[in-house]
Amino acid sequence: MKRKPTVAVVGRPNVGKSTFVNRLVGQRRSIVDDLPGVTRDRIYFDCEWQHKPFTVIDTGGIVPGDEDEIMLSIFDQARIACDEADRIIFLVDGMEGITPVDEDIANILRRSEKPVFLAVNKTDSPSHFANAAEFYALSMGDPVPVSALHGSGGVGDLLDMVTEGFDTDETYETESTIKIAIVGRPNAGKSSIVNSLLGEKRVIVSDISGTTRDSIDSKVTYGDTEFTIIDTAGIRKKSKVDWGVEKFAVDRAIRSIRECDVALLVIDALEGISDQDKKIASVITEAGKGMIVAINKWDLVEDKKSNTINKFEQKISNDIPFLSYVPRIYISAVTGQRLTQIFDKTKEVYAECTKRVATGLLNKVINEAYALNPPQTVKNKRLKILYTTQVSVQPPVFVLFTNNGDLLKDHYKRYLENKLREAFGFTGTPVRISVRERAKDAKGGK
Repeated sequence: MKRKPTVAVVGRPNVGKSTFVNRLVGQRRSIVDDLPGVTRDRIYFDCEWQHKPFTVIDTGGIVPGDEDEIMLSIFDQARIACDEADRIIFLVDGMEGITPVDEDIANILRRSEKPVFLAVNKTDSPSHFANAAEFYALSMGDPVPVSALHGSGGVGDLLDMVTEGFDTDETYETESTIKIAIVGRPNAGKSSIVNSLLGEKRVIVSDISGTTRDSIDSKVTYGDTEFTIIDTAGIRKKSKVDWGVEKFAVDRAIRSIRECDVALLVIDALEGISDQDKKIASVITEAGKGMIVAINKWDLVEDKKSNTINKFEQKISNDIPFLSYVPRIYISAVTGQRLTQIFDKTKEVYAECTKRVATGLLNKVINEAYALNPPQTVKNKRLKILYTTQVSVQPPVFVLFTNNGDLLKDHYKRYLENKLREAFGFTGTPVRISVRERAKDAKGGK
């Protein structure tokens, strides 16, 4: 498959990079805040300009020479983005003018030997266009005045220059990739797992809670299968989430769950299962997504006798009984213990999520389950299941055509679900059962 051209957006903190990226993408995807350093990792989005598709990389603000641990990691992420990019947009602040940091970044970009386009942001009106002339002093070519916030100025002209030579109406094959969202509470080791799976420092890892803020996509091939791994911000209790950046980060993490194929719920082996873990599991289940529970930091568990896993398994069964169908793996992001099982289990769960059952076989299983354990009568009326069919996948959804939908009670629905799982597996995926009254469906109502 032909790779799309890649454009990196770089600059010092708070010049409007994420706002500019959101403008290119056409929706609010990167988190925007007045607080410097909100974007920390490099984040990839698909864009298109004049029928020319490309990938844009949003990066954290660069501060050369800053010795802060997080800022050094941000600098590394931006440098990697520049190495990966075919072209670079260097964004500066037209209201503040040239700063020493801008000059340092310009020197770094010149050494990259990549085409660099200088964009002067926050020139919101023609009266501000003159501010762009000052940036000729950076010797980075003609500065282009733009307004990321309003989309005015020379945004279109800039994109014309950046995408010149890109393929027009190129047919890019639809990516066949399984999306895994790595989710859980803060500091459970999600980013460490991502970096270990990828074999590189793809996302910033720190003991500081809340280091990951955006949901970050990375692609990796294992065996003959391509996976997209999505690292997400830690999801804390609502009462503990501050309004602003963290709230948007949590919202983004939840949206990543809704957009993924399989969610890997990471639980800290040392802290055990919390109420928040249960709530995150409920979010995944309600979204209808496949799920794997990964107990991380297993290398730090002191008692490693064979019964330790059995005890943890029993605890999960007791604390989260509705996850009985979800596979569990015991891993260590630090030592690499059982990490490749993530890929193997994901493939298995994805196959279960997309499984279709032949209608004849499905009706045979449901009819046998009904004969073995008929539902109780309600006011001298008994539920009759006339016909069953599977209507969709991800998750598998089954419709029962009955004589009276009100007679299908929750406990009997759970019984039928268990029989479906016994017959067909559906490991790791929720199963939905809905009911439709045959008479109403045929006649439009009673």
